[in-house]
Amino acid sequence: MTKLKRDKWLQYRILRTIPALAARIPETRLLKLNMMTKLLPQYQGIVLKPRGGRFGRHILFITLNRSRSYRVHVEKKTFTFKKTKPLIQWISKMTGSRSYIVQRRLWLARIRGNPFDIRIMVQRRKGASSTWNVTGSYAKIAAQGYLVTNVPSGILPVSEALKHARIGDRSLLVQCERIARLAARRLGERFPKLRQVGFDLGIDEKRRIWILEGNYKPDLLPFRLLKDSSIYRRIRWYQNH
Repeated sequence: MTKLKRDKWLQYRILRTIPALAARIPETRLLKLNMMTKLLPQYQGIVLKPRGGRFGRHILFITLNRSRSYRVHVEKKTFTFKKTKPLIQWISKMTGSRSYIVQRRLWLARIRGNPFDIRIMVQRRKGASSTWNVTGSYAKIAAQGYLVTNVPSGILPVSEALKHARIGDRSLLVQCERIARLAARRLGERFPKLRQVGFDLGIDEKRRIWILEGNYKPDLLPFRLLKDSSIYRRIRWYQNH
């Protein structure tokens, strides 16, 4: 039995064992700085995330410009590097001793010019044989100037977000919920004591659904801000049963 811990690399390796889930996860590798610059020409954009990171901190977005220079986006700041060597030196200083993963960047759908993703809460009652159920969801819109939604400018019901983004209807939410339940079952097989996962799912500009990550101790405050108070009550009920 694997001990439950916050580790994006471990989670990726668990989920990718299911073909239906592997197709929903952007290519992910452990970060090696010399390898990073080889991925950029292939994908045009990559994301560096701390393996054990939380709240979107220390995430770096790197884009290869047409001029062959590099643009780095960190929180609200952007930096440009004309050469590879100073870029690697700067990233090495920024990442420090933390272990990172590197992923292909996803170009997420936007609302009012800002990217958004979807939080889907999946829970089960006590007992490893219990069924996983979706108990709540909402959409997070990134604040102006940010690429991560951990600093949200707003929280909306998913159906409203899809309407504002003009990328789909409730059928897209149904697909997201199905993917989240499947991912929760796979993680629950590996971690029998796991009873809740808050999945962040992204929808790209081509309406393809991606698993960004699963959070084992998700923040419940946004659910309390939704007009439908029954969602928060349902989540709390599952936590206590």
